[in-house]
Amino acid sequence: MQALMQHPPSPMQVFQHPLLQDHGLRCWIKRDDLLHMEAWPGDQAFCGNKWRKLKYNLLEARAHGYTALLTFGGAYSNHIAATASAGKLFGFKTIGIIRGEKPQPLNPTLTFAQNCGMELQFWTREQFRRKEEPEILAQLQQQYPSAYLLPEGGTNDLALQGCAELAEEILVQEQVDYICLSCGTGGTLAGLIQGLAGRSFALGFSALKGDFHLAAVSDLLAPATWINWDVRIDYHFGGYAKTPPALLDFLVEMKTYYLPLEPIYTGKMLWGVLDLVQKGFFPRDSRICVVHTGGMQGWKKD
Repeated sequence: MQALMQHPPSPMQVFQHPLLQDHGLRCWIKRDDLLHMEAWPGDQAFCGNKWRKLKYNLLEARAHGYTALLTFGGAYSNHIAATASAGKLFGFKTIGIIRGEKPQPLNPTLTFAQNCGMELQFWTREQFRRKEEPEILAQLQQQYPSAYLLPEGGTNDLALQGCAELAEEILVQEQVDYICLSCGTGGTLAGLIQGLAGRSFALGFSALKGDFHLAAVSDLLAPATWINWDVRIDYHFGGYAKTPPALLDFLVEMKTYYLPLEPIYTGKMLWGVLDLVQKGFFPRDSRICVVHTGGMQGWKKD
């Protein structure tokens, strides 16, 4: 598992879009979707921000003698797929608690997880809402005494530690003024803000409807009170996993820039970045980094 500590940085791809040129901006795509284990090169699940979130958790689990990983997620969860993949790669049994009824047949994400050896349990939405209650967690730990418990989305202090390394990695590659990325639980953004320690401005783009991210990220950062960050909540396209035709057309357009995106997280985020460019949000001569956090495992590759 020492390979987890020695992975080379993911590359930075110059992004030359007419809008950026018209507004005097320079932009790079941080290709964290290409950050994966060399021993598992075809895997698009255990990569990107999921690799960063799981990195120190896997080392912690191994150091304390756990032989299994137990976590939670929806039926299309990138985190579920990444945990299943990591378990197969490093020899952990994996258990996934899935929100809602078992789909028939299993979708590609759950099929992938099951093929990696993950035991899938399907909880009603009411049961799933109680997953963080101490009594429920104690029951799971009793049922699976050898399991290391990971929260939904993988966001905890060790996940933030892994995501904090993203900041230094970017700033070594390019000195940028803004770093943009998509938000699910807010853990990657919180880790990035910690790593920046006041350098550059971190701008999150919520993939979900609602204004909860500001409070969620603040809670993750507490007691620190960094002010060099914000979350844009107006690019969710109707809510989680909503994929209107205009967004899908945008994904096709981005392929002409040799940039594969998916519509749940990264597509919405880059759309939002370019919309803010058009609206003059970024001062002229700004240098922008857009983080491709991965998430391609559940998206068709045509």
